[in-house]
Amino acid sequence: MIPYGKQTISENDIKSVVDVLRSDFLTQGPVVPQFEEQLCNYTGVKYATAVNSCTSALHIACLSLDLGPGDILWTSAITFAASANCALYCGASVDFVDIDLDTCLMSTESLRKKLEQAEIDGCLPKIVIPVHFAGQPCNMEKICELGVQYGFSIIEDAAHAVGSTYKDKFVGSCTYSDITVFSFHPVKMITTGEGGAALTNNVKLADCMNLLRSHGITKDLHKMKNKSEGDWYYEQIILGFNYRMTDIQAALGISQLNRISKFIKERKKIADKYSSELDLRALSFLKQKKIGSNHYLYVIKLDYADKKLRNKLYYYLLENNIGVQIHYIPLYKNKFYKKLGSEREYPNSEKYYNSTLTIPSFYNLNKEQQDIIIYLINNYLLKYIHE
Repeated sequence: MIPYGKQTISENDIKSVVDVLRSDFLTQGPVVPQFEEQLCNYTGVKYATAVNSCTSALHIACLSLDLGPGDILWTSAITFAASANCALYCGASVDFVDIDLDTCLMSTESLRKKLEQAEIDGCLPKIVIPVHFAGQPCNMEKICELGVQYGFSIIEDAAHAVGSTYKDKFVGSCTYSDITVFSFHPVKMITTGEGGAALTNNVKLADCMNLLRSHGITKDLHKMKNKSEGDWYYEQIILGFNYRMTDIQAALGISQLNRISKFIKERKKIADKYSSELDLRALSFLKQKKIGSNHYLYVIKLDYADKKLRNKLYYYLLENNIGVQIHYIPLYKNKFYKKLGSEREYPNSEKYYNSTLTIPSFYNLNKEQQDIIIYLINNYLLKYIHE
């Protein structure tokens, strides 16, 4: 089976982890701060908070921006559940914004129209979470302009976009947002096993997220209300969580981050080969920006917009040991969100869902494997045309 995504682990990755296992600290040692510093150096952001998952990063990001009961969060209709669930964790409600069909990114035109109506109805969002789908950066400059106009905060969901760039800056610089979150799950651009991070240029947000990830407890004398009783003394300032990343995970993250340029270069080669050799009479592609995308996913879009054809191709490839996936089922179609009354009209999201398929694209996908995938897709679609 050729999976749609897979981690790449080197001997240096293994050595980095083993070095921590042989050290005095497995968690809450020096390596997590080192990883955070490297994330800042790489992206150009001021502060990074490493946590145990991107979901945790989304949660503490929302809390640091004071999202709570009575507030509304908007995100893309096409995304993973965590982009919306983070609002519910805070007691807020969720609504969705339709996508642009060419990119599967949040449509700024749909967002603008929705904001205009929400202002009339008195239900503007407190936070908007644009999702950098498949590594393509959203139109953050326009979203930021709308944020200033309508008064909402912005969290970039960059789970797919470590290493992507926007207007010559790395995603994560937070040039057009309050906070950016990353994922380091094994199928992402770099991995820490499980893990995530929240990045910001705002020291108050950074301090809050650092507290939230570790039970809300501090040993900083300047933040305590009571006088310290000794070196052992600490205080719980707010209600927090155990969302900490371990030094073991951070060591893997540092080693992986050192190779990210190689990962991106190889994924671009894979994407270019697909684009040049798949049968363009039958397929079209989500537009990948020539500069910007890290080519995290390769998604094919069938011109026929025929859900039955997409489903048949899905099972045909699986039967031939090709791992495929669908990213994603629109969140408003999920039974859980239907129950909350979130089903609306999102025509582009419907068209996208009915016609797309994610095919294998990862660092060590070799030429022979890719040739097999291309042959199977072209052969199947040629047969479908003649039928």
